Parts: sequence; structure tokens; C-alpha cells
Amino acid sequence: MGEIEQARIIRIARESGEEVVPEPVNLAERVRELRKERGWTLEQAAAQAGLARSTLSKIENGLMSPTYEALKKLAEGLAISVPQLFTPPSRGQITGRMAVTKQGEGVPHVTTTYEHELLAGALSRKQMLPYRARIRARSTEEFNGWVRHDGEEFLYVLTGTARLFTEFYEPVDLRRGDSAYYDATMGHNLISTSPEDATVLWVTSLG
Repeated sequence: MGEIEQARIIRIARESGEEVVPEPVNLAERVRELRKERGWTLEQAAAQAGLARSTLSKIENGLMSPTYEALKKLAEGLAISVPQLFTPPSRGQITGRMAVTKQGEGVPHVTTTYEHELLAGALSRKQMLPYRARIRARSTEEFNGWVRHDGEEFLYVLTGTARLFTEFYEPVDLRRGDSAYYDATMGHNLISTSPEDATVLWVTSLG
């Protein structure tokens, strides 16, 4: 039996001593889910794992069976173990998980309007996606239409001043210490209104 097959049947010992075999996990769906939880593009995830983008794309679409070496790289890039790629997380148990992100150590993600720094990237299956952002945009015309995505979002201004535009409300001016909580499926854009780029903390729900 190969190492991959061994990973598929990893047994989980409960406190009672009973052993159960978890339900099989679709590797393609699992990898895609883990990547999206981190807010990574295919390019970012592939770079983290040291794999070609085309290879990762084929894995996510079930078009290839990765070698064990590729699985090890993928797991290391996602900061999990190889068995966790095949084992669904347990529910209803205290995990005691924690992640500390020191200043400047977040995962960068730069767009034409924002400079994101993804926080707590080492944690998989998060219920929230926290990130710090520098707002480069000065006009809504710099966006390609509304930004919208699943979930709810919390915004807290760290420095500078900003203006929040939303699809159904009048624009709101925000300064340091101000916050907003809104439905992220509603179109929204954020621009800086201060001479310097505003910085904000964003937390997006993933559930």
C-alpha cells in the first residue's frame, strides 16, 4: 500500500479509545477549499507550495493524481500535514487553535486599488478572513464596477480617512477609529480621502 493510500485511511482515536475511519475526502475539492479559505489565487497558492500553477489547477480540477512529493509540497505550502489533506476536520471539539502574525509577516496580495496583507494564513478552515489593507484608490472610477462577494464584512479604520461607497446607501466618511459592518454581497468600494493612503482592518466571514 502506498503512502497516499495510507493517508486516506488514517484512523482517528477518540478519547473513549474507539477508532473510526473518517469519510473519504475529495482531494480536488479539499485543496480548492483550503486555498480559498486563505484568500489565495492559484498563482499565490502554487508559489507557496513550490508547484507550477498548471499543476495546482489540474489537482483542483481532479485532472491528475499528484505524487506524494507534490502532496508534501502542497501540505507545507498550506501549513498543514499530508493526512489533513485527506481527513475532514472534527466537529464539536475544542481545537485550541491560535495563529500569531507579526507585523509585516502577513501574506501580501496587491491590486490596483488595495494592498492587502492576509493575516492568520497558517490556520485552515477559518470562519473569518482577517486582513490589513492600504487603500490606494482615490476614486470609484479606479474600480472595475462594484466589489461584491459572499459573507458579511467588518471594516475598521486604522489610519487616515476613507469613504465607503455601497450599492444601497449614501457614501459614508470614516476616520481613524470608525467602523462599518455590512453585507458583502452588496456592491461596495472604499477609497482614501486623506493625503496619505488610509489603512484599515477588514474581517470577512467565510461561513
